[in-house]
Amino acid sequence: MRGSYFLYGMVGMLGLLTFQIPGNGQQIPQFSQYTFNTLHVNPAYAGYKVDPFVQATYRSQFVHFPGAPQTFTLAADMGNAEESMGYGLSISSDQLGPNSVHSLLLTYAYKIRLNRESFLGLGISSGISEYLLDGAKLLPDDPSDPGIPQGRINAFTPNLNAGLLYHSPRFFSGISAFNLLGQQPLRNKDLALATHNYHFYFQAGGLLPLSSAVTVKPSILVREDLNGPGSFDVNAMFLFNERFWLGTSFRSGFGKNELPESSNFATRRAIVLLMDLFITEDIRFGYAYDFNLTSQNNYRNNSHEFSIGYYIQSSWLKSPEKRYF
Repeated sequence: MRGSYFLYGMVGMLGLLTFQIPGNGQQIPQFSQYTFNTLHVNPAYAGYKVDPFVQATYRSQFVHFPGAPQTFTLAADMGNAEESMGYGLSISSDQLGPNSVHSLLLTYAYKIRLNRESFLGLGISSGISEYLLDGAKLLPDDPSDPGIPQGRINAFTPNLNAGLLYHSPRFFSGISAFNLLGQQPLRNKDLALATHNYHFYFQAGGLLPLSSAVTVKPSILVREDLNGPGSFDVNAMFLFNERFWLGTSFRSGFGKNELPESSNFATRRAIVLLMDLFITEDIRFGYAYDFNLTSQNNYRNNSHEFSIGYYIQSSWLKSPEKRYF
């Protein structure tokens, strides 16, 4: 009963935070391999695999484009033996031209077992972020303009993310809200380009066995910040012999857009090729290649994402209740 009251209270808090009025700012880092580690988009995922798991991810978008985004993250999570709680830690560094964001977040997830094989959990991640603007990297037409920063401007701000996640052996669904705190310190520092918005995610997917050796995992992810165009991914991943994932994703924008229809960027669309391989029972390697359908031709085929993950213990991999979400 205590668990039910706790969950209802936290759901209420999440709902209250979700309907706050959004602020202005850049988008938070985008990943293509979240299909293999949903901790990047939902803190309630912490502890899903139970065994301790550590993953490093590096993403480089539009290689050779001046100021192109580069993102590095290190994420770790684990669950307790009773599968009632999960714990996580994530460190990230996101670089976009003269702007950079560095974050440290701790995650806690509380899980309720609905029956022998299905769970409903709520997760919260909280920590601190540093937003930095390096004026030396700007190339203004008028360097004497007093409105242009001449040095480095930075601000530290608290951060809070929250999410709900339901999963069973064959289905999962979740919602989450990111950047629920921390806008005011950035406004006070005039870091307009680095002010983080509220961001919201919805996920759903399932597992469909095609044969004894092949399983398909269709899924969808919707992103929305209520302040500009949202986007969605439609994914199809195939698992071969429980060791090799191969699949694709279609990504597109939707909603209001301030760009003219004739612009190459008016509707953001991309095809993503994904693969993930268990090199050993404890080590997995992932790669994603983004083919941007509406980018400038010179920078169309050059977004790459690499990840390496390590299971500190792999007892769940040897059990009949393997988890693939």
